[in-house]
Amino acid sequence: MAAIDNDWLPCLKEEFKKDYYRKLYEFVKKEYSEHVVYPPSEDIFNALHYTPLSRVKAVILGQDPYHEPNQAHGLSFSVPPTQKKLPPSLQNIYKELHDELGLYIPDNGYLKKWADQGVLLLNTVLTVREHEAFSHSEKGWEIFTDAIIAAVNKQDRPIVFLLWGSPAQRKAGMLDNTRHLILKAPHPSPLSVYRGFWGCDHFKKCNEFLKSNGIEPIDWQIENINQ
Repeated sequence: MAAIDNDWLPCLKEEFKKDYYRKLYEFVKKEYSEHVVYPPSEDIFNALHYTPLSRVKAVILGQDPYHEPNQAHGLSFSVPPTQKKLPPSLQNIYKELHDELGLYIPDNGYLKKWADQGVLLLNTVLTVREHEAFSHSEKGWEIFTDAIIAAVNKQDRPIVFLLWGSPAQRKAGMLDNTRHLILKAPHPSPLSVYRGFWGCDHFKKCNEFLKSNGIEPIDWQIENINQ
């Protein structure tokens, strides 16, 4: 696991000393040595590397990483620029962006542009065994990512939380800072997108909230790269 060396470290360094994290570390180390695990170990903390705590404007919570080859790279819902086939949930996110904001649907799913602007693209579980969704759940990652969410909640500035699906929405109980905006919708997966993700206007509402608080809005347009 690549070390965390930016402003997340003061908030999380005590977690590294706890018994659950020691067990998690040993479990993850063993999994990488014996199985194919995603994302690559150097990418596990990319969400934190790309989006320092001091720059977080919005949080999009995913569940666990994509579990097929060349998909997961440490940012929720994002895939590397070399991945031509977009996961269904990301396709549905792009459709909602098109319908809300008139954005064109890009030819890639590389969401680092969002992370660079202050969107924390965080999964609640940070690793997964190949072809086995949720295989690393309940091993300790949820405790660690709850500490991340708690650190964001404590920030004394307006931040938007976009909670899609029941697992993400369960985190709402942790969010008691009245300066923040909490947006809830069904998950964008094909199984639930029809229940209210399409038409939720979360991207528009996020930017309206940021602008109303004097914060630069997010440019949600992901540009084409495979010309």
